[in-house]
Amino acid sequence: MIRRLFPHPGLSALIVIMWVVMVGEVSFGALFLGLVVGIIVPIFTAPWWPGRPDVRFLPAVVYIELVLRDIVVANFEVAAIILFKRNRDLRPAWLTIPLDLTTPEAITVFAGTISLTPGTVSADVSACGKFLLVHALHAPDPAAEVAKVKARYEARLKEIFHA
Repeated sequence: MIRRLFPHPGLSALIVIMWVVMVGEVSFGALFLGLVVGIIVPIFTAPWWPGRPDVRFLPAVVYIELVLRDIVVANFEVAAIILFKRNRDLRPAWLTIPLDLTTPEAITVFAGTISLTPGTVSADVSACGKFLLVHALHAPDPAAEVAKVKARYEARLKEIFHA
């Protein structure tokens, strides 16, 4: 019964939050209308998501905190690279990251995380879905960077998405 009413609880929560943000005030009317929309939209769109992943909530919250912290730290690191490192000392690199993740949702979150973190950008996923191509602004040891990204993000995403 609950699964039929809330086929995608994360989407429902996100819709309610975004509704209240767009209205600009937290009131009973805004919350009520946000809940109505947050319940109706996922019910009507559920048939188009037949194989949606089962996401673990607590590891996802911890992951979001980790990514936000890494974004702040990376901003300072990139600023230091830009301000104090000479161009000839920069070691940009293309990294090919082998993927252990199998679901498209997990791969998308992984690629998005890399692109959100300053100094790196995910450029492409291989046609077979087994590799992610990433450009790094400064990677003196590309193998170490690949290992760091896999241990820091991919391992956690495997836990979140049961992959």
